[in-house]
Amino acid sequence: VQLQASGGGLVQAGDSLRLSCAASRRIPGAYDMGWFRQTPGNEREFVAGVDYNGWHTRYADSVKGRFTISRDNAKNTVYLQMDNLKPDDTAVYYCVRDLVGGSTDERLFDSWGQGTLVTVSS
Repeated sequence: VQLQASGGGLVQAGDSLRLSCAASRRIPGAYDMGWFRQTPGNEREFVAGVDYNGWHTRYADSVKGRFTISRDNAKNTVYLQMDNLKPDDTAVYYCVRDLVGGSTDERLFDSWGQGTLVTVSS
């Protein structure tokens, strides 16, 4: 399954962005989905995760209260609403499939696409 993230761009601190992640086809099985981000020279960082039904979500402490993950299984799409953006949120954001559920370890995710760049200016 290929996952394509989109919706990134250049914004100012305090602005909002909504990232979307479209799957090339319906993802077989009831997988959790997640978002990671990465800045040059750094490891990938878990941002948010959502279970198959969208009932349970989890977030990195750095984005809790500002970001909201959701999904629309009928559209094979996962979203990341990002509010009150900060310069530290600048990164390439990746949408990924959680192979074991409830994970935050990048080794337990697959279907990494090209990501979408979010740049937040101060």
